[in-house]
Amino acid sequence: MEYILRPIYQERASQPETLGVILVNKRNDETNITDTFDTVLLIIVKDAKEPIFTKHYLHEGKKMVMHVITEEQVNKWFYGSANRRIVDWIIYGKIIFDRNEYLHNLRDKLQEFSFFGRKIKIGIQFAKLIRHYIEGKEFFQRKNYLDAYFHVVESLQHLARLSVIDSGLYPEITVWDQVKKIEPSIYKLYEELVLSNESLEKRLELLFLGIDFLINSKTQDGANHILESMLSKETWSIQELHTHKELQYYSKDLEVFVEYLVDKGFISIKPILSKSETVYHRHYCINSATIKSE
Repeated sequence: MEYILRPIYQERASQPETLGVILVNKRNDETNITDTFDTVLLIIVKDAKEPIFTKHYLHEGKKMVMHVITEEQVNKWFYGSANRRIVDWIIYGKIIFDRNEYLHNLRDKLQEFSFFGRKIKIGIQFAKLIRHYIEGKEFFQRKNYLDAYFHVVESLQHLARLSVIDSGLYPEITVWDQVKKIEPSIYKLYEELVLSNESLEKRLELLFLGIDFLINSKTQDGANHILESMLSKETWSIQELHTHKELQYYSKDLEVFVEYLVDKGFISIKPILSKSETVYHRHYCINSATIKSE
């Protein structure tokens, strides 16, 4: 399909904001890799009015899609592991335009998976894990077992991604195949959830115990990125944390994560007097003793 799409990507490549163009063809009937399309044209741009712009094409019964995505949006997906297909496309797709070797350098970063990259990815995945664990536990205590089940599955997914990231790899679409080799104990929890003959209530009860143990064992590593980010100032308002260059990637999970770290003693609360004499601003500072030394 490259020759059919050539006029489209050549026009885009001529624009100065275009950083790279990748072509991905469906392989071995794996339609999930290309979102059911026969061909994906991925175009990464420096900036645009819309972070994601998509068009669908049709040629002789073949479906094609073009995604124009900003560099910032791609980075958000990388840090949050929110769109693992993008990683697959960038690593395995055919590079047909590459301004100043942007895509080749991006591939190297993904495959090398630098230590700093692991830290922020671990932090974001751990924050998501905490949110789902807490919400699932609340549903379980109210005997809403199906809702609790959903959050347990999500918790296990984030535990799986954490184990893969910690091993120095990037979570693939088939993350459970990776986890089975890397951390069998997490894979075993997943099997117990979906294959056990126990009642749903009993399965969930056992799973919460297992997840709670794993969370406690991973809290130090999970907290390291946010704690190191907070070292640049003595105290922080929650809004300052939300707008921090890196912590903004934690998005809606940031406040739940901060509260969890307060409960665990990693972060302390510092009341700051407001204009009202009876109300204080709730600011946050780190307990320096909890920073993990490298």
